Amino acid sequence: MRPYASILAKAESMAVEPGAAADSNAHLFVDLDGTLIRTDLLFESLLLLIRRNPLYLAVIPFWLLKGRAWLKHQIARRVEIDPAVLPYNEAFLAWLGDQRARGRAMTLISASNERYVSAVAEHVGLFDAAIGSDGKINLKARNKLRRIEEIVQGGKFAYAGDSRADLPVWAGAGQILLVNCGPSVSGRFENSPAEVLRFGSAPALSEPLLRAMRPHQWLKNTLLFVPLILSHQLFRPDLLFASAIGFVSFCLCASSVYLLNDMLDLDNDRAHQTKRKRPFASGELALAAGFAAAPALLIGAFLVSLLLPADFRLVLLIYWLLTCLYSFALKRIFLLDAATLAVLYALRVTAGAEAIEVAATNFLIAFSLCFFLGLAMVKRVTELVNLQAAPAGAVSGRAYRKNHEPLLSVIGSLASLMAVVVFAFYINAPATTRLYGSPLLLWLICPLLIVLLGRIWRLARAGRLHEDPVLFAVEDRFSQLIVLATGVLIWLAA
Repeated sequence: MRPYASILAKAESMAVEPGAAADSNAHLFVDLDGTLIRTDLLFESLLLLIRRNPLYLAVIPFWLLKGRAWLKHQIARRVEIDPAVLPYNEAFLAWLGDQRARGRAMTLISASNERYVSAVAEHVGLFDAAIGSDGKINLKARNKLRRIEEIVQGGKFAYAGDSRADLPVWAGAGQILLVNCGPSVSGRFENSPAEVLRFGSAPALSEPLLRAMRPHQWLKNTLLFVPLILSHQLFRPDLLFASAIGFVSFCLCASSVYLLNDMLDLDNDRAHQTKRKRPFASGELALAAGFAAAPALLIGAFLVSLLLPADFRLVLLIYWLLTCLYSFALKRIFLLDAATLAVLYALRVTAGAEAIEVAATNFLIAFSLCFFLGLAMVKRVTELVNLQAAPAGAVSGRAYRKNHEPLLSVIGSLASLMAVVVFAFYINAPATTRLYGSPLLLWLICPLLIVLLGRIWRLARAGRLHEDPVLFAVEDRFSQLIVLATGVLIWLAA
């Protein structure tokens, strides 16, 4: 087994709760999921399997009917887990390294499949043995205790775990190690006669879950208000309420998809310079929470949409299906991923029109597609520009390489220019002259759009742009002034 030196070197500088360095000669058994690592390999491998082929969803229930051990065995036969990218409990790992240096016998034992347990143990290089579930026995709770008792043969042992499922094992242990346990578990050992060592506490759920829902991305759903603004009925309470309900529904739906996307993209996020800090990728948020929250948010989105016309729900359904398709496959297809993002933005505008029961004009849809296709290309170009010395010269999980940057820049620039051209045609349309009292003022918006888009492209090529150009435009003071000036011109033209 080779030492896991890179993590140990970083972990040794981290503080461990006083008393955690106590020595003991008892054989130490260490749990894997939630203890040695801040994730659950059953969920990780399940997500990898589904991402590889969603049709496995039809087979998984039948595997589960034969028991969890059989389910884990079947998944492990089809999915490889890279132990090098897993999020480890580094402070606890440092303590294990110290115990190993003292000559303590240690075994990694887990309900995860034995193939994964062995791979992690070999990568870490601290354990004498690795034991996991086979295709018959799910090595959890009392099954795990029986296996440990077979090994120690009446001798004392220590056990490190993290959850309620470990209670039967702790009941037979002479030394109890609580790793990131919640109050409901750790409180049981306040008066325990056995030696109890504590390593951290259970992380809060609400804050990382909210971050995983990406509320800052909800700003994109303000596009639902565009048809209301352009219809010159912004101050009608009933229509304003309908647009607000549509906004809430889309925010819930989008957050549901963000959770799903982050869970499906764990390996690529962990290889990314900034995305590795996302709650799921870092292990800050349990995958089980995502499995529960994603469908709950989606159900909430459609329940809220019941207050709006049926056509709005149809657009919402199309939006959700397309985002799921994007998460599973489209985002890895050259150019089609950017086109999909543009369509998703246009669907937001269409949904806004359906919410207030007005027609979204062809000009509005065409402008949205061109404008946001340009911004989608900006996003890809920014990723390539910000890409440092990657071995393959490619964006992880995407179909783009560094040498694609010139092509993407040309396509994106043309799309941005086409958006301005479409807006110019809109100004000349007969319907526009009827809707606006002073339509000539709208021509002043064209140079503002050129300045805005040109500046975004210049910053992207210079590597000075956030990887999400929409959020950049919202946060950037210059962009805010351009948008404000555009709004004033529309108001004056009306």
